Amino acid sequence: MLIETESTPNPATLKFLPGRPVMDMGTRDFASPEEAEASPLATALFALGDVTGVFFGRDFISVTIAPGVAWGDVKPDVLGIMVDHFLADMPLFHPPSATGIAVPAEEEDGGFADDPADADIVAQIRELIETRVRPAVANDGGDIIYRGFDKGNVYLKMQGACSGCPSSTATLKNGIETLLKHYVPEVTAVHAI
Repeated sequence: MLIETESTPNPATLKFLPGRPVMDMGTRDFASPEEAEASPLATALFALGDVTGVFFGRDFISVTIAPGVAWGDVKPDVLGIMVDHFLADMPLFHPPSATGIAVPAEEEDGGFADDPADADIVAQIRELIETRVRPAVANDGGDIIYRGFDKGNVYLKMQGACSGCPSSTATLKNGIETLLKHYVPEVTAVHAI
């Protein structure tokens, strides 16, 4: 099995392409070994010790390593874990059970309820993010999730390679904010949460 790798704008993150779908729908971001317990693959990657983040996209996996760690030292182990996982046709997630299930409120990660009066604006913002922004950042091994709109401010959550990327602020301000302001005049600023 050949797993291709691509660099991302974040030097601490590499994008791994196994040549098959990873997630049927949605994405999943793991920022700690505790969060990774839901996935055998993410758990194995965090067990390497140098991994600080794992992100599952539609057809890729982004892996982030700790500051000061060289990809040359970690990449063979990451590839080995992924090849073993996919060749064994292991599940991406542990089978579901009702034990310990909690549905977090959107407010927990900085999201908030939109004002119903802004429904048309929010619909335009969400459409632009889904059709123009998310596909572009997925190419770089990350994802950006809409979290809210309030008084002209759009709040977005950055995941995968986008989280902690040195160029993410420039992408947010020069790319996403410019795009949204152009198409939705009510947008005055874009913020990462």
